[in-house]
Amino acid sequence: MAVISGKKIESCKLLINNEWVVSQSQNHGDIFNPSTGEIIAKVPYGGKEDVNKAVISAHKAFQEWRFTPIFERARYMFNFIKLLEDNKSEIARQVTIEHGKTYSESLASVQRGIEMVEFACSIPTLIQGEFMENIARGVDCETVRQPIGVFAGITPFNFPAMVPLWMYPVAITCGNTFILKPSEKVPLTSILIANLLMESGLPAGVFNLVHGGVDCVNAILEHPQIRGISFVGSSNIAKYVYETGTKNGKRVQAAGGAKNHLIIMPDANLDLTTHALKASAFGCSGQRCMAGSLAVTVGEIHEPIMDNLVNIAQKMTVGRTDNSDTTNEPDMGPVISQEHMLKVKNYIATGVSEGASLRLDGRNVNTDTKHGFYIGPTIFDKAKPDMKITKEEIFGPVLTVIPVKTLDEALELGNDCDYGNGAVIFTSSGASAREFKHKFNAGMIGVNVGVPAPLAWFSFSGWNSSFFGDLHIQGKEAIYFYTQQKLTMTRWFDDNKNTAFKDPIWKQNKKE
Repeated sequence: MAVISGKKIESCKLLINNEWVVSQSQNHGDIFNPSTGEIIAKVPYGGKEDVNKAVISAHKAFQEWRFTPIFERARYMFNFIKLLEDNKSEIARQVTIEHGKTYSESLASVQRGIEMVEFACSIPTLIQGEFMENIARGVDCETVRQPIGVFAGITPFNFPAMVPLWMYPVAITCGNTFILKPSEKVPLTSILIANLLMESGLPAGVFNLVHGGVDCVNAILEHPQIRGISFVGSSNIAKYVYETGTKNGKRVQAAGGAKNHLIIMPDANLDLTTHALKASAFGCSGQRCMAGSLAVTVGEIHEPIMDNLVNIAQKMTVGRTDNSDTTNEPDMGPVISQEHMLKVKNYIATGVSEGASLRLDGRNVNTDTKHGFYIGPTIFDKAKPDMKITKEEIFGPVLTVIPVKTLDEALELGNDCDYGNGAVIFTSSGASAREFKHKFNAGMIGVNVGVPAPLAWFSFSGWNSSFFGDLHIQGKEAIYFYTQQKLTMTRWFDDNKNTAFKDPIWKQNKKE
């Protein structure tokens, strides 16, 4: 049950044209502190009216912002970086309070977001076009990349700071204006960062913030003046956003869920692999699209790795992350909500009923509080490929293990997976690693790396049901997504000396 604090519960406001305004919606949802189950704020469930106000603001700002020199646009991002660095501890604390990550995890995610803003500062050198003279007699050709208009971002609950920062710094620096709709479960971090963005001096209307659920998303997907949408979330919603957005004539990049495979070869380093598996499967309480959720052991490594993994996982501490003592934090915090906690517990019960061996059960984990939304590390052994816990994304601290005899069998499991975000192999063999990275059916591959998530300069390249669209988030592909190419061919006539329509030299020589 939720706990209501004795404090006055505030409702989140919208940021429109650099002003915080009240939503027109009368419907509100609760924002929780997952560590205690306490309601800490309210969020409006806005719709068409709120979105339309944001679009009017963003569209008006675009008329001038698009012609602002790109070096000036980048300078706002430099200002923004300084403010993020100065306030990153406060931002991390806000992430922890409304999401439940440990402070260390929150701080690391904020830093990754800052790296994306640093990438945005480099855009003036990356957005340059091409030029060639005399592609025909007297004809020159050039290409430039130009901004498109109003973009929107729809972001998930699992990274309240980092994922929004994947989107709008690049979109804005490329010359577009932006509307952010953060997850209704974790909007407070985005509000905090939006205030810093205003403090950077960014002109009114370039960045706007709205709140809501399904109605707000549909209003974004349908609004004719929103030219493109960036989305991160579950695969079923990603597919809906992509299909609906493109049907309405918008560019869409929609990143979905995952079932990331971790392949452990017989020659893997046992201790280092165990620690990597622990971090990959149980970091952020398993609530990340790059979490390793399916381990595939090859050959005789199975029993040693299982014994090590169960031993280290059952020693992990699980508890409150919202206190001020960051030096004595638990290994793992809560999941996002009571609803999500029950969903994960139902998956665990399903795994048991399907016949998998439950080596470690986190459903009744001991914590330092009676309230909150907690699940401890959970490990299934000897699962089968057709089980629900093997095929579906659980999005919690649950690791499913399948033993196989050969690398070919492990690769075949990957080919049968609907997702295709990431996959990792742990091995000392260059030949095995090479075969894995060439053949495994996923867009991001790791070799002895627990979480193969790229830095800002590389695109986040999910495949299959993990991504819908053509141009991915982050890296150069993000620049291409937020811009469109314009080509100009130029010929100038000189009445006194015009050779444009003369025969080429080789034809003249042939005539002679």
